[in-house]
Parts: sequence; C-alpha cells; structure tokens
Amino acid sequence: MYLLGEQSAPAGSMINRLQNLPGQFLRDFAPCGPVLELEATDDLMARLPGDQLFLLTDGVINGRFGGRALFYWQEGDLVGLQQGPDWADCILCSDGPLSLMPFRRRDLFQHVYSEPARSEQFLQYLLGQMALLAHAIGELKPREFRSTNGFKRVEAGEVLIREGDPADHVFVIIEGHAQAFVDGHKVGEVPRDEIFGAMAIFTGEPRNATIVTCEPSTVMLIPGDQFLSMTRSNPKIAHSLIESMARRIDQLNKQLTALDRPS
Repeated sequence: MYLLGEQSAPAGSMINRLQNLPGQFLRDFAPCGPVLELEATDDLMARLPGDQLFLLTDGVINGRFGGRALFYWQEGDLVGLQQGPDWADCILCSDGPLSLMPFRRRDLFQHVYSEPARSEQFLQYLLGQMALLAHAIGELKPREFRSTNGFKRVEAGEVLIREGDPADHVFVIIEGHAQAFVDGHKVGEVPRDEIFGAMAIFTGEPRNATIVTCEPSTVMLIPGDQFLSMTRSNPKIAHSLIESMARRIDQLNKQLTALDRPS
C-alpha cells in the first residue's frame, strides 16, 4: 500500500523496502488455488472470498477512503489485510485487469509465525503500512497554527515591522505588548495574542505601519506562505484575523471621530 502522488524521500525509501517483503515471507508457501484473473472493478473486496489473502502478481489497485483515492497496491503487494468494520470506509478498485494469487488467510498466518525470520518480515511489512498511513495524515492534516521559525524574545522598543519594508512574515505577540505607528504617529495598540502583519502578506504590498514593542515581549514569527496556507485550511485562524482587523478598524474610527470633534 503506497501513497498516491509525489512521494517524500522517506516515503519513497520505505516503499522500495516494503515491496519485496511479501515475496520473502511467502517463499515456499503454496497458494490455495489458481491465480484469479479479474477485470476492472469498483469494489474489489466484494468480489473476493473473505477468508483469503492475495498476492498481487499483475495490475494496480487503488484504495479510496471516504471516496478519495489515497493509496495504491502494485505487483508484489499483499492484498486483503484491510478487512473488518474498521475498514468499512476503505474501497479497493481497479481501472484495469488484475492477477491475484490466493492464500488461505489462516494458513498464511500459521506459515508466517512458524518461523521467526518470516514473522519478523511480516511485522516489518505491517509497521511499514502504518508508517505510510502516518505520512498520509501528515500531508492531509491542516498545519497547526505555529511558526517554523520559532519564537523570538525582544526588549522594549524593538521594531518588529518597519513601515515601507517588504512583507515576509506574520507575527503574534505571545507575551507582551506593542504599538502601531504610521508616519511617526501612533495609530493603535497591538496586545497579546493579536495577529499582525497579515494585510501586507495578503496584498503583496510593503508594510503600511511600524510596530514597536512597548515592553519586553515574546513574539511568534510565521512565514507568509505558511500563514496563507493555514488561513485556507483552518477557519479558526481566519476568524481570529477578522476579529483582529475589526478591532483595528474600530480604533481608527474612534481616532477619526475624536479628530473631527470641535476643540
């Protein structure tokens, strides 16, 4: 069972190692019948006996979870381990003909566990399948709201963002406080847990304000491309950003109202 799409280097190395294992622990073990020759199918397991496992000798099988194609099996793979209620959402299908060598499930397990070397090979095969599932989860799961650059501790008066500079990061104050300035005039506060620096990331324009800490602070830096990816996949981040922008707009409106009042 291998991941569809482009493989990472660790996953590719794992696939190369796993592909040869079934042939090793099935060596000298006779099949329980002739090779099954099947045409293309939308539900392979529905056409196979439930008490058997199969060595795929020709063709490619695709695995779908929740209707989404995620995995494939190819020549040399053991097919049929994915059975039972825990795998009810997994559908195996094929776009072309298949050749499957059948083995009685119970007899195959007895053969594997009758010899320590074979049982170790089988265990490595199962662990490899689990590792590939972990790789798939890592690729599909939305990124957490965290920085790949880590955290930065700064003193009071530190310039975090300078007006006119290009934008490459988004910031969050984990501990501390900062203030925003435009043309040297204070225009707002940047409190703890506030997301700031995002607007320029969205627009691609230079920074429109300078952000300066007013006390020792801990800041989290998030690369711009990672932040954009997170906002697309994590609604909580987008909601937090909207709240932050709404607070700033309210601050600016109050300042403008104060300026319009007669002295």
